[in-house]
Amino acid sequence: MSRLKIVVLSSLFPSSVRKQSGLFVRERMFRVGRFADIEVVSPVPWFPGQSIIRWFKPNYRPMPALKEVQHGITVHFPRFLAIPGLFRQWDGAMMARAAKRTIVQIDKEQGVDIIDSHFTYPDGLAATEIAKSLAKKVTITLRGTELSHSLDPLKKPLLLAAWEQADHMICVSQSLKDLAISIGAQQDKFTVVGNGVDTDKFTVIEQKLARQKLAIDTDSNVMITVGGLVKRKGFHRVIACMPELLKTYPKLVYLIVGGASAEGNIEQELKQQCKELGVEKHVRFLGSLPPEQLSVPLSAADIFVLATANEGWANVILESMACGTPVIATDVGGNKEVVNSDSVGEIVPFDDHHALLTAINSGLSKNWDRTAIIEYANNNHWDTRMTKLNTLFQSLVKDTEQ
Repeated sequence: MSRLKIVVLSSLFPSSVRKQSGLFVRERMFRVGRFADIEVVSPVPWFPGQSIIRWFKPNYRPMPALKEVQHGITVHFPRFLAIPGLFRQWDGAMMARAAKRTIVQIDKEQGVDIIDSHFTYPDGLAATEIAKSLAKKVTITLRGTELSHSLDPLKKPLLLAAWEQADHMICVSQSLKDLAISIGAQQDKFTVVGNGVDTDKFTVIEQKLARQKLAIDTDSNVMITVGGLVKRKGFHRVIACMPELLKTYPKLVYLIVGGASAEGNIEQELKQQCKELGVEKHVRFLGSLPPEQLSVPLSAADIFVLATANEGWANVILESMACGTPVIATDVGGNKEVVNSDSVGEIVPFDDHHALLTAINSGLSKNWDRTAIIEYANNNHWDTRMTKLNTLFQSLVKDTEQ
């Protein structure tokens, strides 16, 4: 088979100014780069005068260079017009206009077989518009934002329009496929390919040593959550359980790993909640850490807790398991597809304080088979997904040739 030329279109992608943004997209697509030639186009929202906002919010919309080279792969960051809070239904059209110039140039220089987009809106809609005008194959990966967008009367028709024009859709979980079909997408246009984990990057460290690195007593009980500091991730729900948990586990430590994201930053709200509940001495904010440093806090923990309101496929669940740490997660999105056995964790109803408290209590006291948890993660390595993706991309191009 000849090597394909794939253009990846995703507004969420790591850059020199947002190093943690969209790592899961890069993890998958840079591995696709082993069997295809890829180039990334990651449109960045911009509007005249946004520098004024940075006087009040210094980290507002940081602007990367127009082009970066990451691990030998070129990543473009064209700007598209996006006015905060206004006309967001035009984001797809604006993104298409900005990205098309770059993709046309790539096509002229090297040829393009497939435009592979991530998130249906606005990225997927932009990709289908570009692909239609250039007569290219186009795929969309559904990653979780589709749930909230499907409830928006302005955005739902845009989702359906993108799915109608796409040649194929990839869902990171069965739940996302079911959602899309339930609101009108064609059933035969989907393939489910879950995210994976890099078990070379996320690896178990002896718990005693990991705790020493973090200055945590070896006889403490430790739980951890990793994610952007936004309300959706549910840190506040875990903190709300702590006064009761401390009655049983007086040396309990809760590690919060994460920082500001495109969705916002509620760190001060969380710290205020800790103060009001009198648990601030038991909660540690470690800030945002690069992936290569996460094995230490993940290995130090007894359990990982994700009380999230919405997920497509949370990579951090498998990353935790690769470090031998079981996971307690809410029954949203694809969480129960990852935590699919009580040997690796527990799924609880969303926003059920009693259920979450009970599960954490049980998880902290349970004698987990951590070797089995690590083996489960190893069986979900990123490389196990590549054959399926390669076959899909090759079949799309073969259809075109025929």
